[in-house]
Formats: sequence, structure tokens, C-alpha cells
Amino acid sequence: MRTAIISGSFDPITVGHLDIIVRASKLFDKVVIAISPNSEKKGFLPFDVQVASVEASVKDIENVSVVKCVGLLAEFCKEFENPVIVRGARTGTDFDYERSLYVINKGLGEIETVVLPAESGMDHISSTYVRELIKYQKPIDEVVPEGAKTIIKEYLDK
Repeated sequence: MRTAIISGSFDPITVGHLDIIVRASKLFDKVVIAISPNSEKKGFLPFDVQVASVEASVKDIENVSVVKCVGLLAEFCKEFENPVIVRGARTGTDFDYERSLYVINKGLGEIETVVLPAESGMDHISSTYVRELIKYQKPIDEVVPEGAKTIIKEYLDK
């Protein structure tokens, strides 16, 4: 059995993230979404809202689970059978960044990485873009998965 590990802060999850998750679920026996706070960024959504929105987005995908990840991804991956890190990339800059992470994770834990390119039309969608839409009270219906929209809207309406 091969286990795909898809890590990120998902702050918030986007339709681009979900596309990578769905595609990975068809390629691997098991997919683990490892949600971890990004130490380089100030969080937009509270961690529990990030987790709940990802869980709501993937609830109908049978071989996908969501877990919290604290610490190094390479160490986290060792908890799973035949782990492979799966990442998405929208641009050449993303590919360069993912290559540097591949080298780090390979050095720390002999973990392989697979990078899936963004589908056409999704290469502009990022969590940063979604946060800007929310900041300026613009619709997020086209850029956030259905399950996540409800949770994000409930949080924002508090």
C-alpha cells in the first residue's frame, strides 16, 4: 500500500487544493491530509476552523483522512506505510520551491515527492487570493470547496 501525504496549512483550503487531493486519491491507496500551521505566516483562520473546513471538503472521498501535523514533515511521514509526499504546483516558481523541499525531505527521511501540476484555469487560485477576496467581502463560491464555504462563512459571521 502506498500512502500519499499532502501537507499544508490550508488557510483556507481552495478548489485547487481539493483538485490535487482528488487526483491523488485516484493514484494512491490512501491519502493523508497533514494540516500544520505555517511558522512563516500569521494564520488567517484559527487552526480548528482550518481542520474542520478541510474535513468538510473531503468527507465524501473514501480513502482520504485528515490529521494534524506538528513538527517536520519527513518525521511525520515515517508514521505511514510507504509514504510519498504529494504537492501541487501552479507555476514554475512553485516547481522550483517544491524541488527545494524535495531535497530537504529526501535528506531528512528518504521520502519521495510527487508534484502534480495545477489544472488549467486553477493556476491563479491560492489561499492568499481567497484571503484577499474575503478581506474585501467578495464572493468565494468559485474558489473554495462547497463544504468549506459553510464553515468559513460561519466563522466569519461570528
